[in-house]
Amino acid sequence: MATPEFILKLREKIGHEALWLPGVRGVVFDDAGRVLLGRRADNGQWGLITGILEPGEEPAPGLLREILEETGVVAAAERLVSVDAVGPTRYPNGDVCHFLTLVFRCRFVSGEARVNDDESLDVGWFRPADFPELMPGHLEMIRRAADPDGEVHYRH
Repeated sequence: MATPEFILKLREKIGHEALWLPGVRGVVFDDAGRVLLGRRADNGQWGLITGILEPGEEPAPGLLREILEETGVVAAAERLVSVDAVGPTRYPNGDVCHFLTLVFRCRFVSGEARVNDDESLDVGWFRPADFPELMPGHLEMIRRAADPDGEVHYRH
C-alpha cells in the first residue's frame, strides 16, 4: 500500500509510535442500490473504500479522490453518515495508527469499477444479499447510509 509522504516523514521521527490520523470512508450506492466494495491488498479483507486525508485536505473531496484513485469510479458525496474513533490499528511493519474516521454516503456518477492502484486486490458492486464477509463496522455503516435522510451517528 502506498503510504502518504507526510506519514513517511513523521515515521522517520517517531518510529512505530501511535499516530492520530484523519480517515475517510465512502458508502457509494449506484442507481440499482448496489454498494461499491474493495478487497484490500494489505489484509485481503473486503470493505468500503477508505483513505487518509492529506494535510489541509477537505474531507468530502479527499474521499472522492480516494474513491477515484482506488476504483476508477467518480462519485458525489451526499451526506455525512458517521464520525468515529477507530483503532488502534497495527500494521505488519509495526506501525500503529488511530483514526478519526468520517463516513460519507455517496452516489455513483460515472466510471467502471476496477482495481485502479496497488491498494486493492479486487473491486466491485454488490447487492446487500451478496456482500462478502466485510471488515468490522463496515456493514453497520452501510446500514446507516442506506437511509438517505438518516442522522449523523456519533458514538457516546
